[in-house]
Amino acid sequence: DEGGLWAFMDREETRLRRSPFALRDPALRDYVQDIACRLAGSHCPNVRVHLMRTPLFNASMAPNGMMQIWTGLLLRMENEAQLAAVIGHEIGHYLERHAVERLRDAKARSAFGQFLGLFGAVGAIGQLAVLASAFGYSREQERSADRIGIVLMREAGYDPGEASRVWANLLTEIRARPGSEQELGAPMFATHPGAEERREALAALAREAPGGQVNAERWRSKVQPYRREWLREELRRGQHEESIALFSRMLDASPAHPDYLWARAEAYRLRAKEADLDAAVADYQSAVALDAAPPEAYRGLALVQRQRGQLAEARASFQRYIDAAPEAPDAALTRSYLEELGK
Repeated sequence: DEGGLWAFMDREETRLRRSPFALRDPALRDYVQDIACRLAGSHCPNVRVHLMRTPLFNASMAPNGMMQIWTGLLLRMENEAQLAAVIGHEIGHYLERHAVERLRDAKARSAFGQFLGLFGAVGAIGQLAVLASAFGYSREQERSADRIGIVLMREAGYDPGEASRVWANLLTEIRARPGSEQELGAPMFATHPGAEERREALAALAREAPGGQVNAERWRSKVQPYRREWLREELRRGQHEESIALFSRMLDASPAHPDYLWARAEAYRLRAKEADLDAAVADYQSAVALDAAPPEAYRGLALVQRQRGQLAEARASFQRYIDAAPEAPDAALTRSYLEELGK
């Protein structure tokens, strides 16, 4: 069982390194790899982290030590300890050889080819979600990985209380989704217990030995160069209710952050429900009043002003956008708007 699986995983890892979804930043990758090594201890040489540009919350670890972490997950982490909680859980599965157990179960059900397809689904989000639901870990395997993850966090000096906060934060997004099947749509929820159950169980485990580091400032400094890019990718998902919940949580922690104000304004503008444009304008105006506002905040404000017939205001906002980002991809379109509004 294991020999064929390892050979397959090695081929998949080669594909992963060449994937257009790979985030090719050695410094960020080494930083996350170091967190994984602190958690893995003597198993560190066998764990290899790959950061993938996919705007969903997910991480997974293959039985040969190949770990994927998606940028949608990185965007949602508030500190280093929260990322350590996710990584520690995946290392727990690895140490307990749960993937090999899944393989044997899949072969017993004559579904080996589909099982292997699960690991080759980088970027194929829909396929990954369907297959993950078919071959999810058992509840006892999940509980075991959670227990191991909490132990690894404590041994590495991290605050285990941050593990439950990861799932509490996700619950905020889940509950913002329309419809009754709120936990569908994210690959991790296809293979894990419900977020509410997960949050409560992790909080109970953490209470047994509280305390430890969270390293919030270091985390923010490491991911800062990618923040706007990840926010743009989140907006492109088109899941406006979830995005508004996420950005609102971020603003609760950092009320005067221009990136989060701009991102929430964009989500309101794109959703365009009743009163959303008023909320968008308020956030855009708060963003542009701050230093280092994203240039896109001027563009978004201009689009709302143009839609409302506030032509002079729209022209001024479009001009500020083009002055701040003269080489923007939509610079030609913006200049056409300026010509139109200048008449």
